[in-house]
This record gives sequence, C-alpha cells and structure tokens, in this order.
Amino acid sequence: MVEAWYMDESQEDQRAPHRLRPNRAVSLEQLRRLGLDADNYETDPRLKEIRRAENYSWMDIVTIHKDKLPNYEEKIKTFYEEHLHLDDEIRYILDGSGYFDVRDKDDKWIRISMEKGDMITLPAGIYHRFTLDENNYVKAMRLFVGEPVWTAYNRPADDFPARKQYMKFLAEEAQ
Repeated sequence: MVEAWYMDESQEDQRAPHRLRPNRAVSLEQLRRLGLDADNYETDPRLKEIRRAENYSWMDIVTIHKDKLPNYEEKIKTFYEEHLHLDDEIRYILDGSGYFDVRDKDDKWIRISMEKGDMITLPAGIYHRFTLDENNYVKAMRLFVGEPVWTAYNRPADDFPARKQYMKFLAEEAQ
C-alpha cells in the first residue's frame, strides 16, 4: 500500500526513508490534490482495463538493480536529479520497492514509498525524482500514451507549457 510523508532536509543516504521527527504523513487525498493518483492493482485483468481506459498503448519493463541495469550508478544519480517531463509518468511496481519524491505547492519534498502492486501517475510538469530504497531493487512497468518520450528536464524548467499548466492546476486546487 502506498505511504507518503514529508521529508527531512538530510543530505545523507538517499535510499533512507528521510522521515521528519515527528513523522508528518501525507494522505492519498493530499497527493490527489497535487495531481497524483496511486492505487493498488493486483490482477492483470484490471491492469488491462486501466491500459484500455487510459489509452496506455505502449509499455515496457525496467529492472533497477546493479546486476540488471547497464550503467547502474550513473542511472541512479540521473533518476535522483530533480526534473520534470512534458508527459505524464506512469509506473506500476511489479516487484521490489523504491521512493518517488515530489514537490508540494509550497515546494517541500514529499516522499512516496512504492512497493509491489502499487501504481502511480506523476502529472506532466511536476518536479520529482526517484530512488531505490535500502533493498536496492525494483522492477517496474512503464506505461505511455503513444510513443515513449524519455526526456527529463532538470530544474529549473519553469518555462515549459507543461510546467505552467501544472502550476495553474495547483493554483486552482488551492482555491
């Protein structure tokens, strides 16, 4: 089940949970207000229905582990750089676990713990990053509408229409 919390400011091991003390949990409703929606999908027929309903026409599987991913150390550093995409980023965790970090409306980091069976959609224009947790392994399905676009734009990337549209969405949610 998806769990999320506000992060501390520590620069120590990115794979650690980085919970504030005391912990400040973030509800699924708070995530939805950021444009995120995460649910637990456990059966392939449901996934097939989601793909059909959302028009996710392309998918692949990525395994992030030192023995499975070429240029592992470089990729881990790249995934953890704060960035955005011009399209939604959809991930379905097939095995293992990791963290997606996203910025809230006040630019504070929220850490979202993902494990087998969890699915997340990061909206186009949201600043985010990904890291493995201390298990150092995740296998995920990547879903796209149309052909995949892998381009990440590191912060600052505020002039892109996707970022402006996302900021407009946040402003409307705040009202």
